[in-house]
Amino acid sequence: MAEKVRELTTNPRVRNMVEDRMDEFRRVHEMGSQKWYEELVYCLLTAYSSALMGQRCVDALRDGALMEGRVEDVRECLVEEGHRFANRRAEYIYDTRGLAPRIKGVIQGFDDLKDAREWLVKNIKGLGWKESSHYLRNVGYFGLAIIDRHILSNMVEHGLITEEKSRKGLTKRRYHAYEGILEKVARRLGMAPGELDLYLWYRKTGKVLK
Repeated sequence: MAEKVRELTTNPRVRNMVEDRMDEFRRVHEMGSQKWYEELVYCLLTAYSSALMGQRCVDALRDGALMEGRVEDVRECLVEEGHRFANRRAEYIYDTRGLAPRIKGVIQGFDDLKDAREWLVKNIKGLGWKESSHYLRNVGYFGLAIIDRHILSNMVEHGLITEEKSRKGLTKRRYHAYEGILEKVARRLGMAPGELDLYLWYRKTGKVLK
């Protein structure tokens, strides 16, 4: 796996795509808590959906429903945008609204990034290990692995895990074990796990999405 990723880093087009995306995350890191909250909502909406759908819904919610609407208004907005899980996601978003002015401070209050992730998993309905890692990467932290089906596919392809294991649910124990494998690969390459993720995603999709 490390050699395949190293090859991609020598491709100027791919390298620039990755660096541009990472710069985007760094800019978000410097923004206020409201922007950090919108990224949280984005990650709630991409779970079992798509990046495109998640962003489209966030853009629509910004028109008023996100911070001022009733839960029914949030739900209606998601339905109009075509989200498959509008009912449950509307409840998740509505229930987290109080975090908007303080989520940045909460996350930055942790000395250990993995402790911040654990807080998200325990306190935000709709965020599991993958989604919480995704969120933290999108607000400028690159020290965690975002283990989704594309990353698992890369791991199977290179013999780091078996096909059978990739089909099992990612419990906390399994997620941490797989993350440990990816951390070793990242160290070999001299990059953070969050950067490695972008290259691995590109290998399977041809895209570098947030």
